[in-house]
Amino acid sequence: MEECKIENLYNLEETIARKIFEGVTYPWEVLPKINDFIIELGNSLDKEEYNKIGEDIWIAKSATVAPTAYIKGPAIIGKNAEIRHCAFIRGKAIVGEGAVVGNSTELKNVILFNKVQVPHYNYVGDSILGYKSHMGAGSITSNVKSDKKLVIVKNNTEQIETGLKKFGAMLGDEVEVGCGTVLNPGTVIGRKSNIYPLSSVRKVVPANTIYKNQNEIIEKY
Repeated sequence: MEECKIENLYNLEETIARKIFEGVTYPWEVLPKINDFIIELGNSLDKEEYNKIGEDIWIAKSATVAPTAYIKGPAIIGKNAEIRHCAFIRGKAIVGEGAVVGNSTELKNVILFNKVQVPHYNYVGDSILGYKSHMGAGSITSNVKSDKKLVIVKNNTEQIETGLKKFGAMLGDEVEVGCGTVLNPGTVIGRKSNIYPLSSVRKVVPANTIYKNQNEIIEKY
């Protein structure tokens, strides 16, 4: 399933977490490794650029964190990132340089590449969001199937058993997700694709497309 491979989704130069992807084919394979990776990486960060706050929380000195935000470790908040009012970071989170985590947004077991925006009432769990990807207000990742079975990634012709019970969404670089959208477990969205507002997305969405509904996905011109 070529469209789901790391090199076809992400520019690894746009994340402090690039080493976690070494030797891995599909991005969801790193989800179980995020916790330990953050601790190892955090302990190697330049103390001139990052402050260690509490237990296993590293915050760049250039980042802006609202006093009402909650951050649980392990977590890394990158340079010039903005953590806004009442953001809820539940741990196992890497927030990239220049990223925005907004009002009442909740993160858990995620990697946000540089300049990602999850600015308004978003839930992002067990997910990886590529460079400059953006989730509109109220859009969320659903990371557990209602039947609690293991997540399978599917396109129109193939499927991959992930072995994971918790798997939200893999968003490629520069993906735009419309307001009020639900990204169901195992969703993979290719680079530079747009998702219409109020969508319920399943399976793999190809790169450079516009997702109108499950039966209408058109190529960008």
